[in-house]
Amino acid sequence: MKVFTYTQRVYFSDTDAQGIVYHARYLDFAEHARTELARQLGTSGLEGTRALVVRSMNVSFDRPAYLDDLLTVDTSVAESGRFSLVLDQVIRRDDQVVCRLSVKVACIDINTKRLAPLDDSLLEALT
Repeated sequence: MKVFTYTQRVYFSDTDAQGIVYHARYLDFAEHARTELARQLGTSGLEGTRALVVRSMNVSFDRPAYLDDLLTVDTSVAESGRFSLVLDQVIRRDDQVVCRLSVKVACIDINTKRLAPLDDSLLEALT
């Protein structure tokens, strides 16, 4: 299983008044990692006729992250189907797990807004 890694610094705007990362910001960190994964695969996600959209998400907060922490987001494919993927994303500070996400993304045709099969080349690159 391939693991794609993205690094994210925690900025002041990511935190509350106590310097602790606001819970919704972890969703942004995970989204940034998925965007960088698409970029590594040679697409920004804005060209072509297909797009991956978030269908569902489970999030587990293990411990807080703080202002100026350097976080690593590891993304891997947990499941793949004809029309969707389940991505496991783990956000760490050094060796400590901060947050875990399981994200189901569906492939849609941009023009019709209906489900479309995933590209075989995308599945091959991810797995």
